[in-house]
Amino acid sequence: MKGILIFLVVFGILVFVHEFGHFIVAKKCGILVREFSIGMGPKLFQKMRAKTTYTIRWLPLGGYVRLAGPDDAAKIDPGTTVVLQLDDQNKVKRIDASGSQMPIEGIPVQVNAADLVDALTIQGYENGDEDQLKTYSVDHDATIIEQNGTELLIAPRDTQFQEASVGKKLATNFAGPFMNIVLGFVVFIIWSLAAPGAPTTTVGSTIAHQPAQVAGIKANDEIIAINNKKISNFNQIAAELAESKGKTVEVKVKRDNKVKNFSIKPKANKIDGQKVYQLGFYGKPDNSLGAKISRGWNTSISTTGLIFNAVGNLFRHFSLNKLSGPVGIYSQTVQVSNMGFTYLLAFLAMISINLGIVNLIPIPGLDGGKLLLNLIQLIIRKPIPEDKEAIVDVIGFVILLLLIVAVTGNDIYRYFIK
Repeated sequence: MKGILIFLVVFGILVFVHEFGHFIVAKKCGILVREFSIGMGPKLFQKMRAKTTYTIRWLPLGGYVRLAGPDDAAKIDPGTTVVLQLDDQNKVKRIDASGSQMPIEGIPVQVNAADLVDALTIQGYENGDEDQLKTYSVDHDATIIEQNGTELLIAPRDTQFQEASVGKKLATNFAGPFMNIVLGFVVFIIWSLAAPGAPTTTVGSTIAHQPAQVAGIKANDEIIAINNKKISNFNQIAAELAESKGKTVEVKVKRDNKVKNFSIKPKANKIDGQKVYQLGFYGKPDNSLGAKISRGWNTSISTTGLIFNAVGNLFRHFSLNKLSGPVGIYSQTVQVSNMGFTYLLAFLAMISINLGIVNLIPIPGLDGGKLLLNLIQLIIRKPIPEDKEAIVDVIGFVILLLLIVAVTGNDIYRYFIK
């Protein structure tokens, strides 16, 4: 149960931050966000503010945004009975199409035709009187209560996503992946602040009967060179020892402002199945604020580079084992959570950056695919026909669905059967 809860929190944070990126930029660009939901499933709470309905739903799996567009515009089918609430100018300001979900006071109308996108009118028979067809003018900012009881703005055409400029579309589509990358950087810095300081080239303590102690290395000695190569950080020590392949190395240290030389043969140890050469000492940690922030930033940069390389390698040598879906992420989350909080933070940061970068791949169905279409529109200087864009989206969705099924099946085999 603990593992499931931690997975839900991690997955929820990743999705929520991604959707929040789309939400905040769409709002800034003047695109109507009809709904911003925290969680999935049945609605627990709703509140409309600044033309957006904010909802909380019972399943804590991130959230979603509903941008106004052709696929998410208010519609009323002919023959539907609705309740219309009028303002002082006899314009429809509120439409109840929910049946009994959220009843309001107003005029019952059997709808004959409705256009809530362009003409902003509703034609129908008031109180079921089919002898007189009436036409009602609908306010631009009218709301409609859907069958599930959620009240949203109707989304006229000028508020819809496809009517925005190419630049605003690019910004909105890019915002989701970008926020995931930003989250990764922020969490890596938090991880660095929470974890012990990074080891320095100054010896904190030596390990009994290990090469460093046997040779005479002491606490507070500063490693300044190995095999005449200047050492400026702890990682360089590991790199030089790895290059030595177990042969004796010449270690130069500074002790009490004096330089001393030692000849030391590194000891080979198995770590995670790999042979690692070590001298047997702990570097004194640097717990200064600047050093910790710098480590978090540098770790973010190096992780981003590794992920870009991994994505490139995936296209050069494709393998399902290089991909992980929800099942794989769940299994990895459980393993990492058992190692401790700081490990979980680092894992969250890495997954967030990975999600952001993968989402930028120009494949239909991903944000990168949408960005590609935006760039094509920018080049040809005219909108891509909606029917052609819909075909691309469907193809992309089918490919992604097949890939998700394949990855999930492979994850189940790797983590639970093999």
